[in-house]
Amino acid sequence: MAVATEQLVERIWARDPTVWTGSGEEQWLGWLDEPLRMRERIDDLLGFVEEVASPGVIDTFVLAGMGGSSLAPIVLQESFRGESLHVLDTTHPAAIRRLLEELDLERTLFIASSKSGTTLETRSHLDLFWERNGGRGEFFAAVTDPGSELESLATERGFLRVFQGEPSIGGRYSALSPFGIVPAALLGIDLERFFERTAEMVEACRLAEGNPGLELGRQLGEGWQAGRDKVCIDESEGGFGLWAEQLIAESTGKDGKGLVPAPAESPEGRDRQRGEVRLEDPYELGQEFFRWEFAVAVAGSYLGINPFDQPDVQAAKDKTNEVLASGEVELDPESSPDELFVQAQEGDYVSIQAFIDPSRAAELQPLIERAREQTGCVVTHGLGPRYLHSTGQLHKGGPNTGLFLQVVDDPGEELPIPGKPFGFARFIRAQAAGDFESLRERGRRVARVRLEEI
Repeated sequence: MAVATEQLVERIWARDPTVWTGSGEEQWLGWLDEPLRMRERIDDLLGFVEEVASPGVIDTFVLAGMGGSSLAPIVLQESFRGESLHVLDTTHPAAIRRLLEELDLERTLFIASSKSGTTLETRSHLDLFWERNGGRGEFFAAVTDPGSELESLATERGFLRVFQGEPSIGGRYSALSPFGIVPAALLGIDLERFFERTAEMVEACRLAEGNPGLELGRQLGEGWQAGRDKVCIDESEGGFGLWAEQLIAESTGKDGKGLVPAPAESPEGRDRQRGEVRLEDPYELGQEFFRWEFAVAVAGSYLGINPFDQPDVQAAKDKTNEVLASGEVELDPESSPDELFVQAQEGDYVSIQAFIDPSRAAELQPLIERAREQTGCVVTHGLGPRYLHSTGQLHKGGPNTGLFLQVVDDPGEELPIPGKPFGFARFIRAQAAGDFESLRERGRRVARVRLEEI
């Protein structure tokens, strides 16, 4: 490790990039101050919620986003049991149709959430909702970084509101920025109480001793150095591990290194360590978001990597675009679970990547258990395309210790995307095919199976 532990905290707060690799990390540390900035915006956020809801017209909110734009909102929605918010981060036509059938378009506000403003999944969702709604801007809002394509489009179309993100924060560090807090406000969360608790953690993470973020980060980093690179994140009612998974995987999985997040897996094993989640009350979520953000930044110093870039995420997107341009997509089974699992070695992990209707996720459970029994390895699992924006960086840029099993289903009848030469069914098939090819190009061990055949 390059930096002495006693200097780490001071140097992180001083924005010293040599804590990591000295390659521009100081440009991505806006998350350190974001809780304070967002606390100052509470009145504005509450005013927006009152403006939207006071006429009694809008009582349902649909947030379309991927990765950092969707995972914190999902955890907030699950933790506070908010039924008014729907988070859409799938391109599966069955799930999109189901949501559309549930909605009363006269009572629904659509929020397009994308830092870059160009996320293809989110823009496709937006175009569909825009067409179905009849192009009425007062039923739309956006959360995006200043100057993005999405901001320009929202202005042009007369969206009700555009919330600007902070450009010095990467997506996976954006939970306590507008990308997480606009949905939190719409859920009716007491933001003053939420940020009061968060501020306690921010201050604690400035301490040289008794610093919760430093302690967790040191545990993660020293565990990795000792070969315990699987972080078995405690199960929690609101699914905190779903958010922490992206933070860990996308931040550390590069240069052939990486911590492998494994929510709800047993921490017992030579290559494993526990990822403790401290959440006795949903209002502790903000401080837990910050504790883990600080910890993963600390762990990045131990690994000697830049925790704020994602050099391999673009690979699957490029492959998807190639497949889309080539025409129709066939997803034939390749190899088999048995042939894949028999290749497992000590220190490996299994990743089940399911491009299926999210409502069928429970059908994966027998396969997950079978993978554990046959390999003895940690088993992770994610829904596509969501995981492409979450753990995909680790899969391609991290150590070659993954056994990747792609699971596909029949996406059913095509659902057109306005203005595109392809629909959502072809889109999700292309995403599956693109990621499979991207993994194979990197020499990863991969197989594909149909959900109906497992």
